[in-house]
Amino acid sequence: MSRSLAYTSSPLLASRTPVWRSKFIVGAIALGFVGLAGRAAWVQVFGNEFFQKQGEVRFARTLELPANRGRILDRNGLLLATSVPVPSIWAIPEDVERDPAKLAQLAKLLEMPRPELEKKLEDEDRSFVWLKRQVEEPVAQQIAALDMKGIYQRKEYRRRYPEGEAAAHVVGFTNVEDRGQEGIELAFNQDLAGRPGSRRVIKDRLGRVVEDVREQVPPVPGRDLQLSIDSKVQFFAYQKLRDAVTEHKARAGSVVVLDSTTGEVLALANYPSYEPGKRQNLSGAQLRNRALTDTFEPGSTMKPFIAALALEKGLVRPESTIQTAPGRLQIGGSTISDAHPQGLLTVNQVIQKSSNVGTVKMAMQMQPREMWELFSHVGFGQKPQLDFPGAVSGRLRAHRTWRPIEQATMSYGYGLSTSLFQLARAYTVFARDGDLAPSTLLKAPGPAAGVRVVDPKTARAVRHMLHLVTISGGTAPKAQTMGYSVGGKTGTAHKQEGRGYADRKYRGFFVGVAPVDNPRIVVAVMIDEPSGGKYFGGDVAAPVFSATVQQTLRLLGVQPDMNVKPQVVVEAVEESF
Repeated sequence: MSRSLAYTSSPLLASRTPVWRSKFIVGAIALGFVGLAGRAAWVQVFGNEFFQKQGEVRFARTLELPANRGRILDRNGLLLATSVPVPSIWAIPEDVERDPAKLAQLAKLLEMPRPELEKKLEDEDRSFVWLKRQVEEPVAQQIAALDMKGIYQRKEYRRRYPEGEAAAHVVGFTNVEDRGQEGIELAFNQDLAGRPGSRRVIKDRLGRVVEDVREQVPPVPGRDLQLSIDSKVQFFAYQKLRDAVTEHKARAGSVVVLDSTTGEVLALANYPSYEPGKRQNLSGAQLRNRALTDTFEPGSTMKPFIAALALEKGLVRPESTIQTAPGRLQIGGSTISDAHPQGLLTVNQVIQKSSNVGTVKMAMQMQPREMWELFSHVGFGQKPQLDFPGAVSGRLRAHRTWRPIEQATMSYGYGLSTSLFQLARAYTVFARDGDLAPSTLLKAPGPAAGVRVVDPKTARAVRHMLHLVTISGGTAPKAQTMGYSVGGKTGTAHKQEGRGYADRKYRGFFVGVAPVDNPRIVVAVMIDEPSGGKYFGGDVAAPVFSATVQQTLRLLGVQPDMNVKPQVVVEAVEESF
């Protein structure tokens, strides 16, 4: 039986409690409720926008939906560049599981030192950091298998270049953000890129999407681009160029192939080149599109223009004779020489034998202004109207500043500079019966109107001279092609070094048209610093021209115009510079 307690007899309970104490307690509780109510009003009414924004910062995300970059196609619809989806690895640093063993495995899969990985995870942005962009699918699968908290994947697009190094200087490449950096990728980046979409979502702490908070904006894919390039011609030209550079131990080389009827660029190749999808440790020599960015003195490839101007002005006829003996000519205290004295030559033979003296004698009958106007009309000294980055204008000084010796040397290609592309385009004047063709890297719907430069009769006469260059007695019998007649001009120029010219450094050229009677293509070849014992354009560049012409005309479906196998002269044929 429990014992009863007399609480009322307790002295503590029997004492009177002060009234102010109870009032104070009640007041404090009431004040607390007022504070809570005020804070709730502030959060829900007055400061609502701020707190909503802070909540969105922590849980809402705007996910960019990347647009599929447009494809780059050759003239026949074959792929030159396309985009494929690939995974990229990212993390929420504050959520990442710090298991040492898993971190070591992750660093190994990402091919980065562990300290570098840990540094990324200590990034100032604790809610997002890229670990590695665009990894291979097997690597992404192994990372997913680690099942690490805070590590996520996202699909992006990576460019693929099926033609590799053969078309690298034409197509170019993009960076990791899928923006064009070189070539067509840069020139037409706005058209190819499209417009990315977006998706506004709320995520939980594990990065999982809880719900969409507004309507999704779909991405707009980029526009496909069809080039004038023929990938088969491009590959073949690149292959032959690479072989020639290697054989002659040259520094570099370039090839340009133009469709003379439309002005389309069928091939534009350079060596050395690079793999657009693998750009580690690249040098400027590999990246440079030499056919458009490098300028040089074109040497004897300028002589046909002097012959054309002399014919146009009525100063000579193809059968007119010019005395070139004794193979030397004094101009203003300087001596101009032929490699081999020839004696009396017709104008046809001056071009066939590449006589400096004969060319200078024609040039000095003209006014400097007349030469300058012709050179300008065919595009020398002017930037090509081509949608391509890096194309240069070359150098052609105003005719008022020319001294007699400069007028003389310009007639055979010294004292002015041009790119290989400009030189190839200039020769369309001879291929199109006097019209200068426009130029384009995009597929053209059909023949294009040109600009009249010389009379059709003059152009055909010069074309006959170019044909003589490639037969027995000319400087380039190695330019002959099985089944097709060809015409062209060799060039061999000393390279500038400092304020003068290097004794043993040359560039060898060949520029020509085919077939001769009804030209369809113009091909220009340049070999830079051949050092294998041969350096004349007829030896190092003409064989590349021959192989490229035969393959290109066959691919274009042009019927052969010759039934007899050309008899190539084996012995070396010297040419003048």
